Amino acid sequence: MGDCRWETDPWKIVETGFDARDGRACRAAESLFSLGNGAMGGRANFEEYFGGESLQGNYIGGVYYPDKTRVGWWKNGYPEYFAKVLNSAFWPGMDLYIGGERLDLAVCEVEGFRRELDMRRGLLTREFTAVLPQSGARVAIEARRVVSMAEVELGAVAYRLTLLSGGDAEVVATAFVEGDVRNEDANYDEKFWELSDLDRERCALTMRTRKTGFEVCWGQRTRVRYGEVAVVGENVSAAELGAGQSVVVEKFVGVASSLNHPAGELVDAACRVAERACGAGFEAVLAAHERAWAERWKGCDVVIGGDERAQQGIRFCIYQLLQTYTGRDARLNVGPKGFTGEKYGGSTYWDTEAYCLPFYLATCGEEVARQLLLYRYRQLPQAIENAEKLGFSDGAALYPMVTMTGEECHNEWEITFEEIHRNGAIAYAIYNFCRYTGRQDYLSEGGAEVLVGIARFWAQRATWSEPKGRYVILGVTGPNEYENNVNNNWYTNYLATWCLRYAAEVVERVAVPGVTARERERWVEIAEGMLLPELVVNEAGETIFLQQEGYMDKEQRRAADIPAEQRPINQHWSWDRILRSCFIKQADVLQGLYFFQEHFDREVIARNFDFYEPRTVHESSLSPCVHSILASLTGRAEKAYELYLRTVRLDLDDYNREVHEGLHITSMAGSWLSVVEGFGGVRVGGDGRLRIEPRLPEGWSSLAFRIHYRGAILSVAIRPGEVAVGSENAAKAEMVIDGNLYEIGNEKITVKIG
Repeated sequence: MGDCRWETDPWKIVETGFDARDGRACRAAESLFSLGNGAMGGRANFEEYFGGESLQGNYIGGVYYPDKTRVGWWKNGYPEYFAKVLNSAFWPGMDLYIGGERLDLAVCEVEGFRRELDMRRGLLTREFTAVLPQSGARVAIEARRVVSMAEVELGAVAYRLTLLSGGDAEVVATAFVEGDVRNEDANYDEKFWELSDLDRERCALTMRTRKTGFEVCWGQRTRVRYGEVAVVGENVSAAELGAGQSVVVEKFVGVASSLNHPAGELVDAACRVAERACGAGFEAVLAAHERAWAERWKGCDVVIGGDERAQQGIRFCIYQLLQTYTGRDARLNVGPKGFTGEKYGGSTYWDTEAYCLPFYLATCGEEVARQLLLYRYRQLPQAIENAEKLGFSDGAALYPMVTMTGEECHNEWEITFEEIHRNGAIAYAIYNFCRYTGRQDYLSEGGAEVLVGIARFWAQRATWSEPKGRYVILGVTGPNEYENNVNNNWYTNYLATWCLRYAAEVVERVAVPGVTARERERWVEIAEGMLLPELVVNEAGETIFLQQEGYMDKEQRRAADIPAEQRPINQHWSWDRILRSCFIKQADVLQGLYFFQEHFDREVIARNFDFYEPRTVHESSLSPCVHSILASLTGRAEKAYELYLRTVRLDLDDYNREVHEGLHITSMAGSWLSVVEGFGGVRVGGDGRLRIEPRLPEGWSSLAFRIHYRGAILSVAIRPGEVAVGSENAAKAEMVIDGNLYEIGNEKITVKIG
């Protein structure tokens, strides 16, 4: 990243050095140092004006804009709009002039630049010395920023400017909120916000989104100190400074939206938050924020002994997940970029159910995870409507690939129409929740209805093939998006059969109005008759599961054969070339083997892993974690560690050269899975029992983490040759360790393992 140097620290992300000419690096750092609290957040844009390349971004959970679909050729069934995560008002703004010259790091000589994200405290700090180009004056800057985890409608900045040399100079500091913002990815280059009200007396800006009519108010309060002189409430302050003297501006912004307040009360609500914080001061705000973060970390931290890069990486992933979603608001979900960028849009993908729900279930408890399931249940009517638009009937449900309200808002045909495996991930999440918690009551609280809608979709989507004498599923895109419109994708077909069987099993126990015995029998009939393509791979007659029909017609090559200068291929090859190649974007067959490990013996999993992993380019952030877990499971320790580093440091090391657009939040949950399920060997088996079968990488002296399991909060400490487990809340739990059953209670037990 230009001349920047990234330090390895177990609790911090540290950037030393700055090069304004490297625009990609500047934007990447804005992503990596982002802040959030589950309700709002933003990129680490500089407080002061910056004339270099930047992606300005501040986001409010649940506030979106329906950007009209832009395609060259309209197809029936396309959504009318693509839901954009809105770049909202830039609230941290601080404009500074020294002797009439504006502070701008794009033109200043910058010395001693250090930017630090303290993940334990949720604190962003920046320090540097700037030499102004015209006057030669030297100033030292220290800026601290939080998006409060204690009070979710509050953002705060403490900004200190010290004049080091250049003679006496007038310093003018202006604290501001900028509402004239736009989305870089706007389809028609239009602005999504309009001014609703500007109350200069109360220093409150209210903006309204076009079309959707969300209203948001930003209320600002400041405390300014020049030496011994303190001023409260002045947004523009000027003072004559001599060498060694400082000006300190503390800025507090309350952010109130019509999601949470009546429109007529927004100004009062925002200003009340800002005034309360201003009265307390930045240090008090920071202290409350730090206490809230300490509570968040209690059940989530992962401690790795002997590997600082791995340690830093997993804490970065956990930190981003914790600041993206808290479970406090059932209307929100886990956006793929969180509060770090605009790309992708929508508030949830299938990533939530496949990757994120297990993380929140194990680290935050079942109530937080249940919120994610209820989010989908409440959108079941829209899922049925989505299916109707594509020609399905009788209550068949197709959940959206991208959504804000439950309505599909993704406008690429190969995704919207064909990536239907998303339905299966939602059904699997219900199963996973019930299996993990041991509670089946969610099924009668809406889960069974969702399963019925999904089963009805699969029953209508499958076709009977006379030549094959089997049911087939045609014209799909599997998880591997480098192949579109294929027939009988193994993962999609297998997931469909499992969904049909699971739904049939559930409705035997939980009555759902309208489901007849004949319909249930029909689901089982389709499941039993589904084509699941296989390929014989050796003279012994051993097989692998064939990615889809026709896959072996492609020239078979390995990802290692692709020249480095052509990677990632999605940035260098034509789409036609990618589609004709055998290269796999992400785990596809292996995604199914990960979900359903109990259905297959390890030799089968290993055989499929050895065939598909060399053909996989891992250009989806969701891919390396699944491969790492399966590599651990099948004894491929070196490959498991290699892929773990790729997933856990995907953004820190910018493997796919995409970090300037924002972070890969949902795949960070996969990084946690690769540690806890992969190296920790934690898995709830088909019998519902928690199992631990550790497989520490070489060089790791220890691994420790906590998990919530059926009312118990279990602390797990793994060292070579032993596992120690205790219940931190005294709740009892049964656990299988290295093949033997133990009851975990008040006292920690230590088990020697072979």
